[in-house]
Amino acid sequence: MPRIELDAALLWLIVPLAMVLAPHALALPAWISLSWTAFALASLHASRRKRVWPGWLTMLLALAGVAGVLLQYGSVIGPQGGVALLVFLSGAKLLETRTARDRLGLLFVGCFLLVAYFLNSQSLAMAGYMIIAAIALVAAMIANLQPAPDARATLATASRLLAQALPLALLLFVLFPRLQGPLWGLPQQGAAQTGLSDRMSPGDFSQLTLSDEIAFRVEFINRPGQAAPAANALYWRGPVLWDFDGRTWQTRLAVPPNPVRGEGRGEALSYAVTLEPHRQRWLFLLGLPQRLPPLQAVLGPDLQWLTRAPVTQRLRYRIDAHLDYRLDAEGLGEATRARTLALPEGNPRSLALARQWAAEAGDDSAIVQRALLNFRQQPFFYTLKPPLLGEHSVDDFLFLSRRGFCEHYASAFVILMRAAGVPARVVTGYQGGELNPLGDYWIVRQRDAHAWAEVWLNDQGWTRIDPTAAVAPNRIERGLDAALAGLPAPERRAGLVDLNANWLQPLRLSWDLLNNQWNQWVLGYNQDRQRQFLARLNPFLSTWQGMAWGLAGAGGTLLLLMAMLAIPRMTRMKADPASRLFTRFCRRLHRLGIVRGNAEGPADFAIRAATLRPDLADPIQRISQLYLAQRYGRAEAEGLAELERLVAAFRPRKVHTSGT
Repeated sequence: MPRIELDAALLWLIVPLAMVLAPHALALPAWISLSWTAFALASLHASRRKRVWPGWLTMLLALAGVAGVLLQYGSVIGPQGGVALLVFLSGAKLLETRTARDRLGLLFVGCFLLVAYFLNSQSLAMAGYMIIAAIALVAAMIANLQPAPDARATLATASRLLAQALPLALLLFVLFPRLQGPLWGLPQQGAAQTGLSDRMSPGDFSQLTLSDEIAFRVEFINRPGQAAPAANALYWRGPVLWDFDGRTWQTRLAVPPNPVRGEGRGEALSYAVTLEPHRQRWLFLLGLPQRLPPLQAVLGPDLQWLTRAPVTQRLRYRIDAHLDYRLDAEGLGEATRARTLALPEGNPRSLALARQWAAEAGDDSAIVQRALLNFRQQPFFYTLKPPLLGEHSVDDFLFLSRRGFCEHYASAFVILMRAAGVPARVVTGYQGGELNPLGDYWIVRQRDAHAWAEVWLNDQGWTRIDPTAAVAPNRIERGLDAALAGLPAPERRAGLVDLNANWLQPLRLSWDLLNNQWNQWVLGYNQDRQRQFLARLNPFLSTWQGMAWGLAGAGGTLLLLMAMLAIPRMTRMKADPASRLFTRFCRRLHRLGIVRGNAEGPADFAIRAATLRPDLADPIQRISQLYLAQRYGRAEAEGLAELERLVAAFRPRKVHTSGT
């Protein structure tokens, strides 16, 4: 089979660009990724055949790409449409890339696309991958200036250059004034992330358990002698659902923005939440907050904390709150009571059972206990795959299937309470989490999503009741894994079991600790944290003037130090035998009136000199090639000896011309 020779220069361009664009392929339409791949293969094919694609074809492809992006995104301006168009055009440009200048321009486009992906992800793993892609880009720039680059030496040089730039990058990161909000907080049109919704229907939360995506992390800031709460007390409050239409819970009308009527009991607990972007408006609370951080958010009387705009970037906030509290203990307004007792038509058996309990029980607390006792004594089962429910969904669940997930139990319980005359509502959020002992913080994942009930009791106010705990207490005490442990294999997700295997847990927790530190100290290094950090070093540094003087002083010192380290190397370069010989060669050309420019490279100078003196073209090219091989390739004694012989023999004379 004949060996296929590919253009090495083109490969040095395509491979780094492909490394940069590979993560973008996950977020871009498939047709853009496939088009770029086709362009790359077509350019390699044309290079092998020594052909050139016509310019009109490239122009038509570019116009088709613009039209496709407009149809896909509605605009070519903005993070998504702009990046998609740039990716497509970078592929089309490969078809007409012929010179080193064209390749260098595309590599600079690759640098922009490298940074642009951080609009989608700023994870530690992606940052590590992008460092490798950056090394490949710099190596390609170096290789683009060499006739026959050695891959290993070129990659080593690129790595060394980036390592030398690292101190200055760290200095700029620490001292350069931070903007209020990161650049990746630009508005985007992406789909919502996996997470809670403002609606709840049977089966919603069982889908969330299929996701190990992190919802938020929590660090408890304990005072001396104060213990962190147990896992069964961690009810992270999110959306509160007031209205039921027979199938779905939601909040049709916003709750009036009245102040919170509640009082905390006992000592307050401090905790800091690092919330992942979920593109919804709610923030999560544990307990009754004493005071709220200065965020653009409003706390409703039902303890639902809503921001003014969707959370599109990682957010950190600290709360002091009482885990033991009373909410609305003084009483309910008539409108609120009517809303929390409203029921749609249907489910006659459930309503009749609840009214029987109301007639037999002495008070509302006794009705609550009768409902919980019913869940404990009857053969109810906790499962991720309950059967479908009919028109009277609550009747089917309570009297026929008796199999469900947390939203089934919370929904049925609230309907029973309302039918019995006890005001009730559904609360959704997250319950529990996983403690990472390496960093002493809790990891709350999407699979920890949970739904429970709140009932209003005289002299107690709104009281949390979790009917799931009556059916599957292990879910509340030890988490979802414990609740699923006894289920048949088809009802357990294999990934969930494998992820929590004993041998894998230390590695997983260590990796999460690294990600948490990355989030806190790199992605979370905002304006406030920068000023706090610099103030600990020197209060003056935390001011704008201090940052400017610190950056100028430290940056100047660093550049001076780098220059001092470079001077000996430059001296050695000047003392290099090949450099001395080439300097002698240039002086002899200077006598002929051919002067090398200060920024003119040896190869370009040789081409110009040979054009001016065609009679000397052969020795000029030969001397320049030997010099480049000695200085930037593999230095060999034979080559140096040949260079010395040719320079010694190079004694040209001026060409005199006479006028007519």
